[in-house]
Amino acid sequence: MKKITKAVFPVAGLGSRFLPATKAQPKEMLTLVDKPLIQYAVEEAIAAGITELIFVTGRNKRAIEDHFDTAYELESELEAANKTALLDIVQNVIPKSVTCIYIRQPAALGLGHAVLCAKPVVGDNPFAVLLADDLMLAELGHPNTTEQMVALYAQEQASIVAVQNVPLVQTNQYGIVRGVSYKDHIERMTGIVEKPASNAAPSTLAVAGRYILNSAIFSYLERTEKGSGGEIQLTDAIAAMLKDHPYLTYRFSAMRYDCGSKLGYLKASVTLGLLHREVGEEFKAFLHNMQS
Repeated sequence: MKKITKAVFPVAGLGSRFLPATKAQPKEMLTLVDKPLIQYAVEEAIAAGITELIFVTGRNKRAIEDHFDTAYELESELEAANKTALLDIVQNVIPKSVTCIYIRQPAALGLGHAVLCAKPVVGDNPFAVLLADDLMLAELGHPNTTEQMVALYAQEQASIVAVQNVPLVQTNQYGIVRGVSYKDHIERMTGIVEKPASNAAPSTLAVAGRYILNSAIFSYLERTEKGSGGEIQLTDAIAAMLKDHPYLTYRFSAMRYDCGSKLGYLKASVTLGLLHREVGEEFKAFLHNMQS
């Protein structure tokens, strides 16, 4: 049985909903308190035992590579100033045992195409896919969403898609799945469709930015034609793969914030601000005073 040690992070998107902030910096580098959005997803993957981080990037994404690289000049200045706490933070953005690999997506052809770009590195191994826009905050002391899904894969040896219920009027914003009950929080997927209208949605179970995929997905992605939005949709490849391979849906327990939207990003910022060790109490008092 192969362990899941590789994770793909599709980070080539333009982030147009956050212009002008994303004109010169990747949306994944927008900060939530004191860490960029992408780092939260990376930390989630590393906690799940991932040791190879595969970033599928595009133009103007160099800041992501720099963030996870060694910053010799900064480290030297912090060391000379005896700022050991800050030096420790900079040197431990990721463990030294973890490898970062960067692949350029040559054209904006969608999530499915981005995942396909990782094929030469993933090979025939099962792998995780994490969308940094979907911030997942697990309860303190509980395994995170990717940890839960990696453990489930070890038991079931089937591809897994994280899902959550959404209002019926929002089904046209998500991939929506159909399934039959299997175990607690788990269903066997019987269908999936990209962004259906509410009157055509097979359910209100929406795909939520975390996947565990069998490497067989690549052969289906190679045959998938452009779909919704003129892009190669991962959802369409999964729908085709379902005919030959089992898929499970997993209703995760974490709180999800859609940081691809301004409102979701603001909600995540407030939540993390309140939880922050250094500023949480003062921030809570500030918000309380605003409301009084």
